Amino acid sequence: MPAPVKRIYMGVNLEASGLMLPTTRLALAVKKARGRRSDMVAPGVTSPRATRNPARRAVRGGAQVLRLVLWLAEEWFRQLVAEYHRRRGAIVVFDRHFYADYYPFDPAADRRRSLTARVHGHLLQKAYPKPDLVICLDAPGSVLFDRKHEASAEWLEKRREQYLQLADVIPRFVVIDVDRPLAAVTRDVAAAITDFFEERRA
Repeated sequence: MPAPVKRIYMGVNLEASGLMLPTTRLALAVKKARGRRSDMVAPGVTSPRATRNPARRAVRGGAQVLRLVLWLAEEWFRQLVAEYHRRRGAIVVFDRHFYADYYPFDPAADRRRSLTARVHGHLLQKAYPKPDLVICLDAPGSVLFDRKHEASAEWLEKRREQYLQLADVIPRFVVIDVDRPLAAVTRDVAAAITDFFEERRA
């Protein structure tokens, strides 16, 4: 690589990253203690069941606002860390990205969404910095399922299609076929990053 590389995880499985705010650690610890999954889901990804009870609606609304505040703080914290390393001359490689993960649910969603989901989507679309370069490691859903046996081939294919839609909104979007030997994939990824870096530096 033409410069030092800093990897930052930008996905919802926060246990995959040691980089998180103390408030997020506390929120996840509370979730885990209650027997729930120790991750965070952005507003709009899940659709809570409607209730006619005013008190329950108020509690649920307050919880959604709190979740939005915590989530936005986590998103911007990681972005600030990335900017710190970028200004020091590093190539920052995001493992996943909030905009990519939530684009089909928030900015591009064609269904009715809650107020917090609309706010989150608007901020992702208008305020949150997008990556300079996106490299989509592409393979059919069936191939991905055979490798890890997670979710289902159909679900993985749907997510693949959603990721490929980002080509319409990300100016520098490179698709690399990963249904090939690892050495070939690694070479193409390194070449895409190096070419972009040299172009920006010229």
